[in-house]
Amino acid sequence: MHPVAAFLTATIALVIVFSLVWWRQLHTRNAGMVDPVWSYSVGAVAVWYGVIATGSVEARAITAILGGLWGFRLGTHLFLRNTGKPEDGRYRRFRDEWGQKADFNMFWFFQMQVVLAMLLSLGFLVVCYRPGDIPLPLLVAGIALMVVSVVGEGIADAQLESFKKNPDNRGRVCRGGLWRYSRHPNYFFECLHWPVYLIFAIGAPWIALTLIPPVVMWFLLLKVSGIPMTEAQTAKTRPEYAEYIATTSAFFPWPPKSA
Repeated sequence: MHPVAAFLTATIALVIVFSLVWWRQLHTRNAGMVDPVWSYSVGAVAVWYGVIATGSVEARAITAILGGLWGFRLGTHLFLRNTGKPEDGRYRRFRDEWGQKADFNMFWFFQMQVVLAMLLSLGFLVVCYRPGDIPLPLLVAGIALMVVSVVGEGIADAQLESFKKNPDNRGRVCRGGLWRYSRHPNYFFECLHWPVYLIFAIGAPWIALTLIPPVVMWFLLLKVSGIPMTEAQTAKTRPEYAEYIATTSAFFPWPPKSA
């Protein structure tokens, strides 16, 4: 299949999927399930490209496996985190701000997730259509970075979940483990995932497109829906957070400063 056709087919499929998720939240009044569905969908697109593309079999297999595993891990984590819980504060805030237009605006917000997913999928697309195998040094470097990314993000997520499950920590700030060195270590390790496909694409046509996913993810997490929205909400409910901001790096892991 031509790469443009593969891209458009995946886009149409995601438009349908996110329309159904939007329809579902009309009944549950909980938009939080868009998060795991988004992760699963991005991983599914990696698998789709791996199956349908015409590039190197090795490159297609590696991309499908790594992208699929990334999406499955993150999607499952978000699914377990959100299931049975009240709607995330970000989405409640949107509903309050949008008022009577909340359902209409939420539909287009969900469709924006399709746009973001397909922009991120460009890394998968380029690698799956590269004509030759990935050179061994690039393959090793990319897989190593992927392992660091997935393991690091998994540890950060597990540490935060363990902290939240302790009732003694209610209203407090997680400052143990990786969270001692970064206020958002999960975001830091998430951003490490996307340059993997840039490494795999070295020497391939259209490599410039693989710059888009890491830039998009960095911008989202640091400037839009990641750190700004999370910290604005957390600062209102946790008095310790002001000191945490003053002493701890926002993104890159770094030894904390004195209070």
